[in-house]
Amino acid sequence: MALRLICISPAFNSMGQTLVRAMSTQSGAKNIGFVGLGNMGGHMATNLMKKGHKLHVFDISKPACDNLKAKGAQVYSNTSELALKSDFVITMLPNNDIVAKSYEEMTANGVNKDTIFIDSSTIDPNLVKQLQKMISGKGARFIDAPVSGGVPGAEQATLTFMVGGTNEEYNAVKSVLECMGKRITHCGDYGMGQAAKLCNNMMLGISMIGVSEAMNLAIRLGLNPQTFAEIINSSTGRCWASEVYNPVPGVTPTAPANNDYKGGFSTDLITKDLGLASGVATASNTPIPLGAMAHQIYRTLKAHGLGNKDFSVVYDFMKNTKYN
Repeated sequence: MALRLICISPAFNSMGQTLVRAMSTQSGAKNIGFVGLGNMGGHMATNLMKKGHKLHVFDISKPACDNLKAKGAQVYSNTSELALKSDFVITMLPNNDIVAKSYEEMTANGVNKDTIFIDSSTIDPNLVKQLQKMISGKGARFIDAPVSGGVPGAEQATLTFMVGGTNEEYNAVKSVLECMGKRITHCGDYGMGQAAKLCNNMMLGISMIGVSEAMNLAIRLGLNPQTFAEIINSSTGRCWASEVYNPVPGVTPTAPANNDYKGGFSTDLITKDLGLASGVATASNTPIPLGAMAHQIYRTLKAHGLGNKDFSVVYDFMKNTKYN
């Protein structure tokens, strides 16, 4: 009954909004704002609705908004109004600049003191600390909770969330994050979720290149790709890139390799993440020779016009490269 009541009108007066928020809390359902409905965010928002939460959504893409609206979400033309009507606000955005601008716009007209903002983008840990300071200064709370698991994990609600914030904040958001993921890990203070994510994504970028190199060599030597993939995945070379996201078409049916490397996790984004990893490595005087080399390889893919392709396209690039 509570869910029906909160959907009856998008134009509540202040008393109606208070009543709806109270009823939502009592029923266990929450009013959740979601900003960024891309390859990951669209699935994440859908999974929240499947768990009974009321979604308030925003994206610059009209088709993405229309898709969520058809599933029952309320679409907003600005994030400020969305945030004021939400118990939690989750952002899933491409880069530092967009995240910073979005939070500036979203909080320009003030915030509800009980709202918790959760950023699941991959950004610089220093930006996390700046946003936390800004939003806490306005009276609300902010944590970082980047994710791992890719589009399959977002679709199947099996993501890993890496949370940076206080113990109290972690406990306050855990049940919401569990609607979208299987493992919710408290990594420490603000920015530590992002630290974990950047290190993880550096490993991911390196391992995808390794799998692509090995698969390409094996195929050129005459091995059947499916046979070699089975050997890898029952041997010491096994990893997420080989088993769940194999870059060779025909090996893993659900991988972007079978859809001309469309969708998934773009080369633009892995390049951005490796750039962030390089930045924090430099700041902490930490050597990352393979991370730096992986960054350069993905930058090369971008230079060849492959930035919008899934990052596993590195295999296709290698396949079509020959050395004299």
